[in-house]
Amino acid sequence: MDTILPDQLVEAARKVIEANRAAGRTVTLAESCTGGLVAAALTEIPGSSDVLEAGFVTYSNDAKQALLKVSSDVLDTFGAVSIAVAWSMAQAALERSGADVAVAITGVAGPGGGTAKKPVGTVVFARAMKGGDPSDVHADRKEFGDLGRGGVRLQAALCALELLLPVEP
Repeated sequence: MDTILPDQLVEAARKVIEANRAAGRTVTLAESCTGGLVAAALTEIPGSSDVLEAGFVTYSNDAKQALLKVSSDVLDTFGAVSIAVAWSMAQAALERSGADVAVAITGVAGPGGGTAKKPVGTVVFARAMKGGDPSDVHADRKEFGDLGRGGVRLQAALCALELLLPVEP
């Protein structure tokens, strides 16, 4: 297949598209540190428009507030790389897109920007489901380590794609 993306990423995206198409689900993304990489991977797959509803790239805090209505209080209290912000991003993307499932990604890709509490390679994910209880938070923080900017973004995108797969009941 003609692609500029790594084969591993495209193959993971193919699984997401096929599984969600089979389940009759649509997906949306709220991406920060991945900068649209997950949406790009999904759109490498022919027919992805059956599944991908929308993607929001909200890289700055201002964009998170303007496009996804993330509260400035949440950003100030917890920081952009937090479960609270990722959860807010996922909930808003779900609501604004009308999709069945949303995944949000926010993190520190590096080389700068890390702190002792949130070092380079820290990425937070959240998944929200249509009809789900908004107080039932599905989120995770991963420490990929300093894999280089590209390495952190690739691992974050792969993790996000995994979260987009339908969960067996």
